[in-house]
Amino acid sequence: MPLLNKIITTAFPFIPKSIVGQVAKRYIAGVALSDGIRQVKELNKKTIMATMDLLGEDVKNNFEIEEVKAEILSILQAIEENKLTSNVSLKPTQLGLKIDKELAYRNIKKIVETAKNNGNFVRIDMEDAATTDDTLAIYRRLQSDGLDNTGVVIQAYLHRSEEDVRSLVKSKANIRLCKGIYNESPGIAYKDRHEIRNNYLKLLNIILEGGSYVGIATHDDFLIDHAHAIISKFGLNKDQYEYQMLLGVREKRRDQIVNDGHRIRIYVPFGEQWYAYSSRRLQENPQMAWYITKAIFIRQ
Repeated sequence: MPLLNKIITTAFPFIPKSIVGQVAKRYIAGVALSDGIRQVKELNKKTIMATMDLLGEDVKNNFEIEEVKAEILSILQAIEENKLTSNVSLKPTQLGLKIDKELAYRNIKKIVETAKNNGNFVRIDMEDAATTDDTLAIYRRLQSDGLDNTGVVIQAYLHRSEEDVRSLVKSKANIRLCKGIYNESPGIAYKDRHEIRNNYLKLLNIILEGGSYVGIATHDDFLIDHAHAIISKFGLNKDQYEYQMLLGVREKRRDQIVNDGHRIRIYVPFGEQWYAYSSRRLQENPQMAWYITKAIFIRQ
């Protein structure tokens, strides 16, 4: 499977978009907000929480920024109207971080304020390492402005993450902890999976010992099993943490986590920009390579 994954990843730019789209259906709710709503309703029926995400990252101009802001506000409205158990996730670059940092902050603040008025929550995603400082600055500024219905993401593969976590837990930050997916240099990121796993568990211990709420975002059995042990060690109630997974990934393990009495939230992406998302996810999810192979060679 690792060889197959490498071959498919290398050939990805040459695979017809229709084939990729066929596979992506498993991991993406659809292109429209209504698709995301439908998917969240299905998850909620299974007592599974969700976070809705409008796919897309860098924007080119103020018009695109305003479009994204309006769409995210529409997501919050749809969650409220449909009484969904879901929050929203956003990427700062979608809202202008690389164009005008102050504009990005105002846009994100507007979204977080709207969510607060609805009794909802906004997760500020972490992107590539070049945006880490600016993203954390936005989060801390929101905190200082009295907006406590927001959280940030820490990527365990970055060398800097322990220092960031120790700083964040001082203010009882709400943290999603993930391994990290962007292709960063060895100078700033661990590359060995054992090092990443070890750092993940180290960070998880620091977060929970510091009393911060954490979203344990992983599909890795090793990390899930060790997280269970850490939760037991600290004697945590289930409202002090949650597990998080991606839509369409490890659904049997997802259901097992729920059956074991833990809460879990599924990341529900939708939108026109599904192709770039699919490309990144292929690199971290070998199972996608198998699905693509079946879509190309196996007629059903």
